[in-house]
Amino acid sequence: MTGSRVVALGHYQPERVLTNDELATMVETNDEWIQSRVGIRERRIAAPDESVDEMAWRAADKAVANAGIDSSEIDYVVVATCTAIDRSPNIAARVAARLGLGNPAAIDLNTACSGFAYAMATADQAIRAGAASKALVIGVEKLSDWTDWTDRTTCVLIGDGAGAAVLVASEEPEISPVVWGSVPEMSDAVRIEGREGPFEQAGLSVFRWATTQLPEIAQRVCEKAGLKPEDLGGVVLHQANLRIIEPLAKRLGAVNAVVAKDVVESGNTSAASIPIALSKLVEKREIPSGAPVLLFGFGGGLSYAGQVIRCP
Repeated sequence: MTGSRVVALGHYQPERVLTNDELATMVETNDEWIQSRVGIRERRIAAPDESVDEMAWRAADKAVANAGIDSSEIDYVVVATCTAIDRSPNIAARVAARLGLGNPAAIDLNTACSGFAYAMATADQAIRAGAASKALVIGVEKLSDWTDWTDRTTCVLIGDGAGAAVLVASEEPEISPVVWGSVPEMSDAVRIEGREGPFEQAGLSVFRWATTQLPEIAQRVCEKAGLKPEDLGGVVLHQANLRIIEPLAKRLGAVNAVVAKDVVESGNTSAASIPIALSKLVEKREIPSGAPVLLFGFGGGLSYAGQVIRCP
């Protein structure tokens, strides 16, 4: 085998919907202020007893079911998260146990909001190297556990949830080589420090970096995939801020692509944002099967990663 492909996706979001109007009763803000600055209308918040591994398992179970494969065939599980409270066993091992998998390699990785793209790349590379044949890639976050609900600059942004993808070996690669990196001088732009956090970020600095630097990096991703931006059928960026997503897609020149805007109804779910948004688009068949889709995440570190996949 010379590559891998995505065969199925799944996502999970908690039942509780937290609207901007409800937030306005908790902190000094209002719907117009939030929507004008970040484009978010509402978000999902996990119940106090709803754990990171439970959300990851629910999304993974759906993805495996959609793939129509025997779960015992999965030999690699990688989970992207920055909000797991328990350190060991890791979330990947907990998910493997919940799903009743055989003896897969199970790892967690943490690059915050770019995590799913990083996890996708490591799974693709493991399959290309012959170290795995079927992989489960999960992005999951419970940011509400790490949020200061009196800080309107951050609490209006966050949401909880999980998304998952199943990758299998393929004679024709359907996941392009990754373009990834970091900006060390901005390593503290997004922070969750200590045992209790809270989540903090230098929002204006991240905004300026994303709107000025990301178009060129995203162009490099397309070049590595052997495509032009106008060839893309979909663009799924980290759902951080609608005011970043819309101009970036425009500057990239992805004129024929469906652009994911799940941030409006889900908020910023960090490593879960790309797989949740992509899973919804696939579920609604808004992107044709086989169409090239750009995935691009950026977040803590300041890390970034992107690749082009073929839509399952």
